[in-house]
Amino acid sequence: MHCTATNLGTKRRVNISNAGPRFYSTKPAASAIRCALTAAALAALLAIAARPAEAQTETVLYNFAGGNNAANPESLLTSDSAGNFYGTTLHGGLGYGTVFKLSPNGTGGWNETVLHRFTGGTDGEYPQHSNVIFDSLGNLYGTAAGGGRYGGGVVFELRPAATSWTETTLYAFTGGTDGVAPRGGLIMSPAGNLYGTFGGGRYTAHFGGVFELSPSGGNWVENVIYSGSTSNLTAPGVTMDAMGNIFGVVSSKVVELSPNGSGGWNPAVLLTFTSNLAEVDTPKLDQAGKLYGMTALGGAHGCGKVYQLKKGNTGTWTGKNLYSFQCPSQSGYNGDGYYPLGSLVFDAAGNIYGTTNKGGASNEGTIFELVAPVGTGSYIEKILWSFNGAKGGSPSDGLILDSAGHFYGTTSYGGSHGYGVVFEVRP
Repeated sequence: MHCTATNLGTKRRVNISNAGPRFYSTKPAASAIRCALTAAALAALLAIAARPAEAQTETVLYNFAGGNNAANPESLLTSDSAGNFYGTTLHGGLGYGTVFKLSPNGTGGWNETVLHRFTGGTDGEYPQHSNVIFDSLGNLYGTAAGGGRYGGGVVFELRPAATSWTETTLYAFTGGTDGVAPRGGLIMSPAGNLYGTFGGGRYTAHFGGVFELSPSGGNWVENVIYSGSTSNLTAPGVTMDAMGNIFGVVSSKVVELSPNGSGGWNPAVLLTFTSNLAEVDTPKLDQAGKLYGMTALGGAHGCGKVYQLKKGNTGTWTGKNLYSFQCPSQSGYNGDGYYPLGSLVFDAAGNIYGTTNKGGASNEGTIFELVAPVGTGSYIEKILWSFNGAKGGSPSDGLILDSAGHFYGTTSYGGSHGYGVVFEVRP
């Protein structure tokens, strides 16, 4: 059903120096371009088992060492035009998490630079599933789930200087009507506003919601543009389409927030989940405007699913499950992944890729592909890679895909030091 409701925004103003409005634009990862499967190749694929033998090669680009350096990444990677990677880690540094940069060293290896070590004070602590995004000036933005002036988490900015980066807290959540514990990354609008989600999830019992931060005269004004009614099932992040509509998951509902033309937002509930699915991931739009997401539990087997929402000619959204992951305890289990985490990514042929936190040959998680059907057929799952611990384990966020069809991502654990890795997988 396509239902609408009314929400009243809650505004707070903070005085932050050197945090005024700038012209923003994101620097997304290289677009995913991949040759479409021929009809013959797809016909052959449909004739074989749903999970053929892995034919990919994984390379560990960097092993996190912990200590004063970064440890336990849970974030999606961000790339720049020079081939560097950026992200956050839940631990490491001073014990409260970090923002890191990885740069090619010219001899096949990678050098890590810790751009910021969170102190657990007013600058924040524990960036949870928070990737970082760029503006047009090369500044980075992200969230930390805790810390800040009031202990409710922060939105932060990192500005590059000659040899270092300077962190500024753009907004500190109070834990009141403005929300608490921002989870996941941010998105930017062409007007320079920042959007994200707060509350819900593992570390807070507060209701979740979607917030907007608007730069104004050297300050940032927070506006809660959607509030949930229960404390569970808040996705770590939101997605925006070309028309400025925002999509996210709050309080067991997939919601769309549409600009009303006068500075406010009209909410619509696109889908309501009928049970607690433990974690719900950031929904993503494909080029046709269909919305895709994952839940860590649920589905036909109870171990997670990938779902799709499609808008019809009448404006009503209809949903369906594309794939249900198997549980190890079930008969016929053959190394499928389960407990999917992170956001999905698509190639030009319409195939879908993501990660699971558990399952696979070593129960250390997987990279999977859902092969797009021909006509009215079904998606077919392939396991592209099973993590084994030594080369990474337990990925907690999704993938980025380059123009050559190579995948890049992070695992929270495993690697030579046990603190996680950055990896590349090549078909």
